[in-house]
Amino acid sequence: MPPRATDRRRAAVLGSPIAHSLSPVLHRAAYAELGLSDWTYDRFDVDEAALPGFLAKLGPEWAGLSLTMPLKRAVIPLLDGISETAASVDAVNTVVFTEDGRRTGDNTDIPGIVAALREHGVEKVETAAILGAGATASSALAALARICTGEVCVYVRSEARAAEMRGWAERLDVDVRIADWARAEEALRAPLVVATTPAGATDALAAAVPERPATLFDVLYDPWPTALAARWSAYGGTVVSGLDLLLHQAVLQVEQMTGRAPAPLAAMRKAGEQALADR
Repeated sequence: MPPRATDRRRAAVLGSPIAHSLSPVLHRAAYAELGLSDWTYDRFDVDEAALPGFLAKLGPEWAGLSLTMPLKRAVIPLLDGISETAASVDAVNTVVFTEDGRRTGDNTDIPGIVAALREHGVEKVETAAILGAGATASSALAALARICTGEVCVYVRSEARAAEMRGWAERLDVDVRIADWARAEEALRAPLVVATTPAGATDALAAAVPERPATLFDVLYDPWPTALAARWSAYGGTVVSGLDLLLHQAVLQVEQMTGRAPAPLAAMRKAGEQALADR
């Protein structure tokens, strides 16, 4: 049973820390464009310990939740079910409340990555590289399982991270090769490079960008551009940003929570870019 889209409804993003989140800006812009004047979208600082109590207090006016760290796995036992996409990486970033009282989880990060790449003309690649092996890397690997026909090389700093990525590769049925971070400059020659590392981690690689780079997907958006993205763009390569990912995953969230499709990507992008410019 789809969520109601006409009466007064609430949604929010949860996580800890959460003050930096652009999700309220994007979702509110979508509501305004869709004419959902009675819909609100807030942010709440909620950690793993507080999550069960927070969910227990939600009333029938709630349409859905966006989740960020550290809640993407902690929420799963509290739901009535999750999608195959979310199950593939044990991570839920979207919860939808239906009229019959069910709470269902999904992961819009994975199709969001695919959609962001498609918007920049990347639909299939023969090989790809991932820089880093943190929480975002598993979603990146799941997205590459849909568009990469060959090997994915993952550059990691520790054997523990390497073991984690091998596990995800087996689970997602992706041909993965693990390489040491010391060789990360090699990644920059791949047809598609996905940087999943924290701010500053790839700055030293900027000097190694080849003269004719292909496509870089850097999941960061603030600060932007990263040193790597700036050099990549200066050399004429295609750059997909973390804001592109944030937008496309939010578009899918808006569509699921409101039942309205397509969500207004252009209006959401404008609002997100303005919010970043104002920081």
